[in-house]
Amino acid sequence: MSGSSLNAAYFDGIFAADDDPWDLASSDYEAAKFQHTHDVLADRRYVRAFEIGCAHGVLTGQLVGLCDTLLAVDISSKALAKARQRVGDRPGLTLKRMAFPNDVPNDAPYDLVILSEVAYYWSVADLDRACEWLRASVEAGGRIILVHYTGETDYPHSGDAAVEALWAGLAEDFSVVMAERRDRYRLDLWEKR
Repeated sequence: MSGSSLNAAYFDGIFAADDDPWDLASSDYEAAKFQHTHDVLADRRYVRAFEIGCAHGVLTGQLVGLCDTLLAVDISSKALAKARQRVGDRPGLTLKRMAFPNDVPNDAPYDLVILSEVAYYWSVADLDRACEWLRASVEAGGRIILVHYTGETDYPHSGDAAVEALWAGLAEDFSVVMAERRDRYRLDLWEKR
């Protein structure tokens, strides 16, 4: 377990070496996971959503139709270039380079924050920063959805450890709507009280 978050150079290198480094656009497993994420969220419409770590926009393309506005960010400029190619120019969608949680948007509150396959890249200090921002920036009744791989990683944290660290920092203000484990991933949906 590393003491620091993975940086932009790491992710730019990943995307420079492979157009689809995690098979996000090509695997049946990823397609089923993204569809399930969409379906869990599709019971309502979101006014202002924030997707952290959009990679090259596969999930973004599925979620944008559920949102009046969606700010989708990634630390990697190479990933964002691919996201722009994939999702194009859609009403209400903004793609932006941002190294969350050190960089944060200033247009909160949000009624949906999406953390899909991202929290395990953060250091303990960044997980704490993320908790602080989420507590202050998700509106009452707003949701956080977390979807993370549960196998072994060489990232700063496992998916389970990252999600549990976030929950420890947010449990006082949020309720668990859903917590499930599927084939190789976990999906957690929390709602602010």
